[in-house]
Amino acid sequence: MKKQLLSGIITVFAVGISAAQTPFSLPPLPYDVAALEPYIDSQTMTIHHDKHHQAYVTNLNKAVAAENLGALKLEDLLKSVSKYSDAVRNNAGGHYNHSLFWTILTPNKGTQPSSRLLTAINEQLGGLDSLKIKMEAAATKRFGSGWAWLSVDSKKKLFISSTPNQDNPLMDVVDQKGTPILGIDVWEHAYYLKYQNKRPDYLKAIWNVINWDEVSKLYDVAAPKGKFDDWPQIKDFHKTMSQTFHPSEEGNLEPLKTRSGELVLKAEALAKNPIPAPFDKKEVKKAVADLVKGSKKLNKLVKSKAADATLTKEIAALHDVFHTIVGLCSSEDAH
Repeated sequence: MKKQLLSGIITVFAVGISAAQTPFSLPPLPYDVAALEPYIDSQTMTIHHDKHHQAYVTNLNKAVAAENLGALKLEDLLKSVSKYSDAVRNNAGGHYNHSLFWTILTPNKGTQPSSRLLTAINEQLGGLDSLKIKMEAAATKRFGSGWAWLSVDSKKKLFISSTPNQDNPLMDVVDQKGTPILGIDVWEHAYYLKYQNKRPDYLKAIWNVINWDEVSKLYDVAAPKGKFDDWPQIKDFHKTMSQTFHPSEEGNLEPLKTRSGELVLKAEALAKNPIPAPFDKKEVKKAVADLVKGSKKLNKLVKSKAADATLTKEIAALHDVFHTIVGLCSSEDAH
């Protein structure tokens, strides 16, 4: 009985060590290996996922065990990867990159960027066709093995970049840092069986299986929607308010004196346009009307060359009204 108990303890202890040494595992493909035909062939998918990706996972588990890093999450490893060995850098990158890659591919036809993502692409990258051209160029120009990326930077702006080997924009060793939302693998093992040395053909074909639904979800996580994104007029007023009020706090009234008329125009535009449903209540409407009234009063004072102390007092009062709106829109009954 004691022998059996001791054997059980040893077994549990051994399993515990094994689990601690292998914190990372190979994610299953979210579709059949042949599902992306004819754009990516089943043999390539099988070798790419079962062999190459599995090797990154196996070697990553060995590397983190050797360096006692098993408690760290994959993203945390990447964000401070300069502190660790090349084995951690290469294999953590390989695991992360491929895990993302499988999810942004799909056999479903005709997926499209969400309206929010498409707006960002149009405004920041010149449109979807322009994005594809730029991504293909970044991938084609990548000498040797690597990746092309569509990412979101710290200011929630989209950018396109390319990294060598298994590096990615999350890493602290790359020039352009951000959160990847779409990655294209340009290692030869990703395309060579079907496309041989014709990387450009592979790059054009892969757009047929990009999962824009997933890319859009990743964009929403990386660049969460702001509270007033659906109310551009309040953002426009706030911009002008900030550029006039904050200098006045430092004793500089010149921006206010030259832009008081602009405050009136922005306040009137705010009042004329519909208030978004989540914020549409009588208290907010009253405060918006007060902004118009206060902006006009301030503009008259500026034109009449009122004393600086008077102007400072009035712009502060207008600023308070604006923040009354912000406060009302932040309350629970505004949602």
